[in-house]
Amino acid sequence: MLMPLGALVVMAAASCTGKKDAQAVTASGLDPQNFVAVVDGDTTRLFTLKNANGMEVNITNYGGRIVSLMVPNRSGELTDVVLGFDSVQAYFPENNKTDFGASIGRYANRINQGKFVLDADTFQLPQNNFGHCLHGGTDMGTLGWQYRVYQAEQPNDTTLILTLEDADGNNGFPGTVNAKVTFTLSSDNALALDYEATTDKPTIINLTNHSYFNLSGDATKPITGETLWIDSDCFTPVDSTFMTTGSIDTVAGTPFDFREAKTIGTDITADNEQIKNGNGYDHNWVLNTAGDASRPAIRLSDADSGIVMEVLTNEPGVQVYTGNFLDGTVTGKKGIVYNQRAAICLETQHYPDSPNKPQWPSVVLRPGETYNSHCVYKFSVAE
Repeated sequence: MLMPLGALVVMAAASCTGKKDAQAVTASGLDPQNFVAVVDGDTTRLFTLKNANGMEVNITNYGGRIVSLMVPNRSGELTDVVLGFDSVQAYFPENNKTDFGASIGRYANRINQGKFVLDADTFQLPQNNFGHCLHGGTDMGTLGWQYRVYQAEQPNDTTLILTLEDADGNNGFPGTVNAKVTFTLSSDNALALDYEATTDKPTIINLTNHSYFNLSGDATKPITGETLWIDSDCFTPVDSTFMTTGSIDTVAGTPFDFREAKTIGTDITADNEQIKNGNGYDHNWVLNTAGDASRPAIRLSDADSGIVMEVLTNEPGVQVYTGNFLDGTVTGKKGIVYNQRAAICLETQHYPDSPNKPQWPSVVLRPGETYNSHCVYKFSVAE
């Protein structure tokens, strides 16, 4: 549960002495005191999950963000494979408008012109990205979930449960939604993310995690040299504003064919209209796994560290984003500047703009129903 006020006062007093309890610092070098803050009356904290192998995951309830993810490399050394910041304040929108590690809601990805029709009613959402609503929007009086404080409960060393209530009308979305994200770290070095949500009015929902991965553990190195495999025959093209056109195209003969594993940089600058529209890869792939979360849908690996990450999900698609708009203006953990393509996002989800494309899998949630989404990041080491 969240730390009581008295404990917060003690922590604050300790921090004023300039002394730091070395044992309180996480394996990734994070000081939990730097993640204690009060936002709109709610307290933020850093929560640590560990398994018997030494794998460590640090998550803040501010935005439900994965801050660090330590996994063993080929030499057995723990390696941080996600981008992020050293303090909760660095995640605040007035300091950095980033989605690093966040639990995204109420609708991940883009909705065309921020508008959709549900049961004959038209709803207008924020237009915060090329005229579209991106990741729930941020400019209609309510911040997106990545800038909200989740209530937190940690029942054991390997589980964290985050909950959030989003009121009817927030950012124009209908219905009061109660959402839950459960992070579970298993003994085989897999981190499972399970999302649930209910509503009191018909609404739309599409939740995901927005972690930026770099399996080398060195964010000064671009991920263009990492190897990617995607079990997908098709992708959804976009126009010059990153909006899906409504078609589903084959990956065959295009830079989007990852059915045979290849390095991310192989075709990322190809003379291809879709590559130009996305400024690299910023597209949704239609997964062949068809909701079967027992089958790996994606595999990412780094030859130097030896780290392999498989992604398993019950979602129909994955948005692959190769950090195209990181531009060296953001400084992250350990003072590292995040340059273009310092990381890759693999966001399991329904397709972008599904509310306006009835031919695609539905994102409608109605009273009495429970939304469920499942994603696993499973780590191993190549021989």
